[in-house]
Amino acid sequence: MEKLTNKEEEVMKVLWKLEKAFVRDVLEAFDKGADKPHYNTLSTIIRNLEDKGYVSHKAYGKTHQYYPLVSLEDYRKRFISSAIEDYFNNSYKSLVSFFAKEEKISAEELREILDKLDKS
Repeated sequence: MEKLTNKEEEVMKVLWKLEKAFVRDVLEAFDKGADKPHYNTLSTIIRNLEDKGYVSHKAYGKTHQYYPLVSLEDYRKRFISSAIEDYFNNSYKSLVSFFAKEEKISAEELREILDKLDKS
């Protein structure tokens, strides 16, 4: 599975949310304040996602309805694991320590995680 560019990830997030959509539907789903791509640019991004195996389509005449072939969960698992391997020496402990040091996770949240682990 090839890593996606930031723009491709943005488009995939919309497709994961919509489940299936035409290019115009994807375009309308972008936030009004966001850096909304031009229709033709978006169409090209979606075709690139199709070439990479992330998306497929159903044809309705000359228009296509696109849908994800890769689930958000599968993508997340693949690239979170890769990031942990690349940046945290494959150590989840180092990952959690990093977030604690950066104050991105509180002691209370850590306790909640530990409680969930104890109950599993």
